[in-house]
Amino acid sequence: MPKDRIESAYRVRVEAASAAKNRHHPDHKANTDEQRYASAHYAMSFTKGLEHDATTGLVTDPAHFDAFRNCIDEGWAEPFTSRVPVPTDPDCGRRKWEAPTAGVAFDLQGPDAQAVTMAPAPALCSDELAFEMAEVYELALLRDVPFTSFDTGGGADADKINASVLRLNAMDYVTGGFPGRPRATENGQLTRQTVFRGSSPGCEVGPYLSQFMVMGNDTLAGTAVADGFVSYGAQRIDQRVPVAVPGQDHMQLWDDYLAVQQGFDVNAAGKGKNIEPCSAGQNFEAATRFICTPRDLATYVHYDALYQAYLNATLILLGHGAPFDTGFAKLSGMRDMFNPLMATRVPQNAGGFALYGGPHILTLVTEVATRALKAVRYQKFNNHLRLRPEALAGRVHRAGEIDALFPSTCGAFGKLHGQMKDTVHAVKAFNEESCGENTALLPMAFAEGSPMHPTYGAGHATVAGACTTIVKAFFDTGAVLGTKRTDDPCSAGRIGFFHDIEQALYYQPVDKGASLDACEAECPLTLEGELNKLAANISIGRNMAGVHYFSDYYDSLRMGEEIAIGMLEEQALCYPTDEFVLSVPTFDGDLVRIGAR
Repeated sequence: MPKDRIESAYRVRVEAASAAKNRHHPDHKANTDEQRYASAHYAMSFTKGLEHDATTGLVTDPAHFDAFRNCIDEGWAEPFTSRVPVPTDPDCGRRKWEAPTAGVAFDLQGPDAQAVTMAPAPALCSDELAFEMAEVYELALLRDVPFTSFDTGGGADADKINASVLRLNAMDYVTGGFPGRPRATENGQLTRQTVFRGSSPGCEVGPYLSQFMVMGNDTLAGTAVADGFVSYGAQRIDQRVPVAVPGQDHMQLWDDYLAVQQGFDVNAAGKGKNIEPCSAGQNFEAATRFICTPRDLATYVHYDALYQAYLNATLILLGHGAPFDTGFAKLSGMRDMFNPLMATRVPQNAGGFALYGGPHILTLVTEVATRALKAVRYQKFNNHLRLRPEALAGRVHRAGEIDALFPSTCGAFGKLHGQMKDTVHAVKAFNEESCGENTALLPMAFAEGSPMHPTYGAGHATVAGACTTIVKAFFDTGAVLGTKRTDDPCSAGRIGFFHDIEQALYYQPVDKGASLDACEAECPLTLEGELNKLAANISIGRNMAGVHYFSDYYDSLRMGEEIAIGMLEEQALCYPTDEFVLSVPTFDGDLVRIGAR
């Protein structure tokens, strides 16, 4: 290797390291609930897997939590086994805490895991926490309602959505204008078209589900966009999911809830007492279908490979021949160059593959997920250690006992119960009808409830923000979905995301998800909007399962975006021969431009 190449390669690495070092490294701040409620046995902290009191549901011995916190701060895996006391049950095994030390690892590309952060989570007694807990409750009540009822167009179960909207709109956080983390609204109010949606451009437009969750592309087997198969080389990916048994929720009874908080593996052979047997957390019918309900979406995010939806979206776009970002489209060969002297477009003789093409994009859209997961683990364990919605519902259910035993709470859990009293009343009625007891526990889509790590930030949402940002950087996000306008008979009738279309379309599951129906869109769906919607669907799909709050989605998504932009900035240093600029629309509606030198 020539010496100048050696020096150039070294210089690029040094420049990337300098760029990483010179980024703003923020302070990590939490909402202080961990310290504020320490005397109430850490009532607002993640304690799943420790010994819990059978009456209050709080950790039995605060010293056990202290040992857990000390192990997190020290950053070694072995002490979680040797120094943290945990309950055992001869009838079932235990679940493991998931990667509690990942946030102290290093990476050689992109922002350091501790160079990005998230704002303090909504605290107990805040209007925001009451509202987002009510959202999770309401989503549990709507788990089997078709997504078609979530849209303005209506649906057979629209009255159920309307009842949820009415209860939520009466809460103080709505009347206060959603300070801090805005929602999509119409005239300041939630509607069926806006409720439970993401808060980025395009999320409120059209069907609830992103087109990338249902549509396919042309495959070698002869299937088309509306068949819902994604071309994966010579193979294909089916957008359909297994159908989870409707109405089968979990953890609605106190003993079941308590066993899960102890960390018992209720899905393993030899179930614990009073735990309903189930297979891998859900029971399924002998069928698959396109995603139709929140329960279907919960199933998707229960088993997905985290970056899966964004890999699929990239494969769909590549299969459609969707236009690349204009800043480097000529380098990828995905657009002909325009000759201003001749007013014509000149075909390219060089195109992208390993550089600026499909393999480049597909690699990056998955690789960024590892950076996102390490960063969010630091926030989860080392910074916020926030309790899951299932645990907060347990506090609401036992609010009287907790507030009476621990005067230091100043009645906070009773107040939380009162802040969302209409929703809690609806949940109690739902639980009584489905399991015979009017508990305020959160009906869970999965028997095991949440994963064995804290809720804030959300791994799915951080990966969503990172991966979606990579897709936005490479493709022209101004493209719209429809039938391509063209004079080329070979391209006539092609459907996908293009600049110039004959007819705007979208796809909707029909016949209970048996097939897709092509519908004409009044307002064309943009690539930016459908990617934002995809990130929201995956993230809020976890809320539909009962394992996350809205703020987990909102802040994690933006942290993932920051990680991806940092990676792209360092990548741009590695391409000195061709000038280009990537234009990346952010989840807040701004534009970031990243250019090679």
